[in-house]
Amino acid sequence: MTTTTGPAAATTRAEYCVIACADAWRDNGEVLASPMGTVPSIGARLAKRTFSPDLLLTDGEAMLVGLDGEPEGWLPYRRHLTMVTGGRRHVMMGAGQLDRFGNQNISCIGDWQQPARQLLGVRGAPVNTLNNPVSYWVPRHSPRVFVERVDMISGVGYDSAAAAGPSATRYHRIPRVVTNLGVLDFATPDRSMRLASLHPGVTADEVRQATGFALTVPERVPRTREPSGDELRLIREVIDPQRLRDREVPS
Repeated sequence: MTTTTGPAAATTRAEYCVIACADAWRDNGEVLASPMGTVPSIGARLAKRTFSPDLLLTDGEAMLVGLDGEPEGWLPYRRHLTMVTGGRRHVMMGAGQLDRFGNQNISCIGDWQQPARQLLGVRGAPVNTLNNPVSYWVPRHSPRVFVERVDMISGVGYDSAAAAGPSATRYHRIPRVVTNLGVLDFATPDRSMRLASLHPGVTADEVRQATGFALTVPERVPRTREPSGDELRLIREVIDPQRLRDREVPS
């Protein structure tokens, strides 16, 4: 891996992931961005500095923060909940499991009555997915994550929302799933997952082999877009000069 840090250095896989995460918040307007994970956090800050200046960022507790991370406003919990329940937040969560319709599991692996492994628990996933857009970040794309059917539904997918009716579908939306291999979305007639773009150096067959269900793959899959010189400069010199992104997605 090159040690050059300026814009002339080759774009790394982690930087393509940052760009793909940032684009999840493109044209979102004044919404609360809630990234979970290093790469999504860098992506959200990049989006605010470039094409989505109206994004609101928080410190994860009770303050709105500016581009430099310094507090610039108070976000009391009641106000936070108002934004959540009105579709004014866009979360990017992780996932222990995801299935073809975007149902997410962060609770347990195996039967719920006697699981083989305990994960985080359901946490806020049901409220997130039913009340505001939720994208996902998966740093290691594998059949263990992308499964035919999740062991427990924590975050609601398109089929589950449709089965629950209009009250569940009003704000439900999964804009994209970003992984270390590419970008996936649900732009299919039955709202099942499809391959939307490949990161440079990755083939569609690699993604198929790393997915535990039949993924929709278009005849021609575009490449994840190239970052601009200014975006690379911001990532490398301003937002993440410590290269924390490379710890989450090694080159």
